[in-house]
Amino acid sequence: MKRWTIATICLVLAAGASWGTQRFRPPDLGERYAPPSQPAPAARSQAMEWVDLGVLAVALAFSAHLALRTRRRAWAFVLMLAALAYFGFYRAGCICPIGSIQNVALALSDPAYAVPLVAVLFFVLPLATALFFGRAFCASVCPLGAIQDLLLLRPVLLPGWLEAALRLPAHLYLAIAVVVVANGAGFLICRYDPFVAFFRFAGSLPMLILGACVLLVAVFVGRPYCRFFCPYGVLLGWASRLSRRRVTITPDECIRCRLCEKSCPFGAIREPNAEPGVPTARPSRARLAGLLALAPVLVALGAWGGWRLGAELAGLHPQVALDDRIALEDAGAVTGLTDASKAFREAERDSESLHAEAAQIVHGFQSGTMGAGVYIGLVVAAGLLGQSVSRRREDYEADRASCLACGRCFAYCPREQVRRGAIGAEGPP
Repeated sequence: MKRWTIATICLVLAAGASWGTQRFRPPDLGERYAPPSQPAPAARSQAMEWVDLGVLAVALAFSAHLALRTRRRAWAFVLMLAALAYFGFYRAGCICPIGSIQNVALALSDPAYAVPLVAVLFFVLPLATALFFGRAFCASVCPLGAIQDLLLLRPVLLPGWLEAALRLPAHLYLAIAVVVVANGAGFLICRYDPFVAFFRFAGSLPMLILGACVLLVAVFVGRPYCRFFCPYGVLLGWASRLSRRRVTITPDECIRCRLCEKSCPFGAIREPNAEPGVPTARPSRARLAGLLALAPVLVALGAWGGWRLGAELAGLHPQVALDDRIALEDAGAVTGLTDASKAFREAERDSESLHAEAAQIVHGFQSGTMGAGVYIGLVVAAGLLGQSVSRRREDYEADRASCLACGRCFAYCPREQVRRGAIGAEGPP
């Protein structure tokens, strides 16, 4: 019931927001000023957008079937190549469930924005799939994950404490991106997508360098963007924790050979923390009490840091940037005019009214980033508590939230090889 409830809430909120009138209005700077255009693929017909959605639905279903029933890495790899070719290079990385976070967030914060229904469904379908079958989208459908997975040649396992710390930026990125788009300052996730320049064979030099650096790291660290920066991965992790079914390493019994643990390049396999028939040791009450007392402190620090960050992030909004520029020009601190400031002066607008509008936008940013800071504080506190209280495990298991369902561990499990008939029941020769 909980899974159906969450899926229904997502569909109602996102689809209800799709009946707004139009996207947020840019500042009125006069008829002579036009905002700079961003390189993007040509618009598709509505019918072709629904074709894209159909391809996504079929790929998700096939990916889930491969991970849970077929259990073959080779077929998952073929599907991954097909998804990279279609959603990555053919569709040029657009439309994308990762970027659709911003469409939904903007629609929920601005009634004047009409989010396309296709974008809503692109946002919801992978999450709904994760609620029932785990991270099938990450396994073989996401082009961003596929392009990194292809380059993973010499995987290096990271220490558990380092991996836990590196997962925090994804939460921070998600929170900041939502605040930025909700305040009308643009689509941050799309602007800094490290791979879209490769998919479109065009982009700025800094973004090409960023993408190349990520791919270089991906040679040694399994899917670094997916695990440590992807904001949609945070949402998929939440949904997959409640999944009805999940990836199981062994088809029947675990013999604790540890081969699966060594085969996983994503650090997603959890070792046993209890022996069969032996009661689990209780966590230290003093430690739990200390962590619970620390939680409000972390939340308060997050709120304070978020409030301080808000004024800096507000500079991404064109109104705030224009107000800063006009103030510098009026004070004689800079010479010349920018296109925006020239259009502002030709429109004969009042600088005081501009400053008042900018101050209101800054306040909105600070309120949003303060909430984001509270969220980050809760994430850190929950992570620390999770280190002290964990579910009992008697076998090696794939973690629900962090397992990307890539299927590598299947081929390494002796019991799986027995099921396939590759070796006898007595084990390998």
